[in-house]
Amino acid sequence: MTEAERSRTHAFLDEANAMSEGIEEQWAASNEQWWDWYLSLAHDDGLPVSPLLPVQPLPELPAPSLSELETELEEPYPLLPDAIETFRAEGYVKLRDVCAPASLLHLRRTFEELFARALGEAPAMRFPSLEMMWTTDAVARAFVMSRRLARIAAELLGVDAVRLYHDNALSKLPGCGRTPWHYDAHHYPIASENVVTVWVPLQPTPRAMGPLAFAPGIDTWRRVADLPFNKFDDSYDRGIAEALRDGGVAVDDGPFELGEVSFHHTRSLHTAGPNHTSLARMALATTYLEDGARLVDSPTLISGDFEKFMPGVGPGDPIASRLNPVLYDRKAAPS
Repeated sequence: MTEAERSRTHAFLDEANAMSEGIEEQWAASNEQWWDWYLSLAHDDGLPVSPLLPVQPLPELPAPSLSELETELEEPYPLLPDAIETFRAEGYVKLRDVCAPASLLHLRRTFEELFARALGEAPAMRFPSLEMMWTTDAVARAFVMSRRLARIAAELLGVDAVRLYHDNALSKLPGCGRTPWHYDAHHYPIASENVVTVWVPLQPTPRAMGPLAFAPGIDTWRRVADLPFNKFDDSYDRGIAEALRDGGVAVDDGPFELGEVSFHHTRSLHTAGPNHTSLARMALATTYLEDGARLVDSPTLISGDFEKFMPGVGPGDPIASRLNPVLYDRKAAPS
């Protein structure tokens, strides 16, 4: 590891985390700072695009009322058996027309306001993030509490009920680099395999904008299960990429249409490319866990500021705090 690599990650690590070589201790800084550190572990082997690629202006669609938005996000989505089979075989599935374009653009405008309020007009980071928006903003809450999305999550996992783990607003600004390869079970402090994340892009997302990309195969993560994780450099990211190339795994990095979303399993290997366009790539990511899932006995540095999402939950306890409501219960919900 070079001094440049170490200094790059040290800039985002709290002193308590930077002093040790391992990851056994818990994260000492904020969850927003966790994202800055995590992106510093991505290997970028290409030169930045200059000038940035122009994109079509976003359509100007009238925003739905809050009541209309809540009604839309309450209604069931017609999830086909083929989609469930794809998810369980490949570890992810992309679904079209899950959300109305006008609703997504309304959420994007909401996120722009929330980011400007929280970070200022010119944030220092290239990948700003926000969490827990559902607790303060009505539009974000409509999406995060959506029974439509939670029902899809439960049906894909094959469980009766799912709770909220947390929400994420993610804005990959123009010129921002890659998101490193990872699978969520590696860092989520959840003692369950029944965990799934929905990724909802808030604009048409071509390859040049860095859409979420997947390594197909629910068991593909086993190729890298023994790969050592280094918190100071990009060796873990490079190691996963090499294992996928050596194994002939064809990465799915296709674009997303407006209204198309993906659901990925906690064992799904995924990444995202750089944003070479002139428009910020915004997305909502919401993670669901099976009702009854518990906190692991020993969370690590990679788990981030997890206590923010489950106040009062101790090691081995069910993750069922006031911030982890049940979002869908098949036995209680009308069909």
